[in-house]
Amino acid sequence: MWVVKKNDRAVGPTAAANPRQSVVLDDVDRILLDELARDGRMTNNALAAAAGIAPSTCLGRVRSLVERGVIRGFHADIDPAALGRSLQAMISVRVHANARPQLAAFGEQLATLDEVLNVYFIAGADDYLIHVATADTEELRLFVLEHLSAHPAVARTETILIFEHVRPRTRPLR
Repeated sequence: MWVVKKNDRAVGPTAAANPRQSVVLDDVDRILLDELARDGRMTNNALAAAAGIAPSTCLGRVRSLVERGVIRGFHADIDPAALGRSLQAMISVRVHANARPQLAAFGEQLATLDEVLNVYFIAGADDYLIHVATADTEELRLFVLEHLSAHPAVARTETILIFEHVRPRTRPLR
């Protein structure tokens, strides 16, 4: 099994200001990535066999992919409904023009809230798109009122309820 490290969340304009450069990947790297994308719990020995390399080589390759930022982490995909948060929504947020210097801090603050699953710093009319999960509409309403509408940096929000999330099938990365 792979050791799981909790990821730091990089959000906001500071992350966007430093775009990652493309990383050179060979065929073996791509096989490793394909296999791990399908099953992040795959053992090192099984992963090595799938790539046709020795387990020690495989371990070094995976560590290199992590160190180079290609693999951002290993995690469990947990259904929010199983945790009592069956209502999901995407909330677009526009901040006031005078709050633009605090965009990074605002994004980091959002990422710490329990209801928040993902924070996206976006281009367009709005500044952020926030994916949240709550127990019900009342909890969602309170989240918007207490954490967004009441925030002095927020100019406007728009909430879009998610009825269903259809996941794309895993595609080869090659």
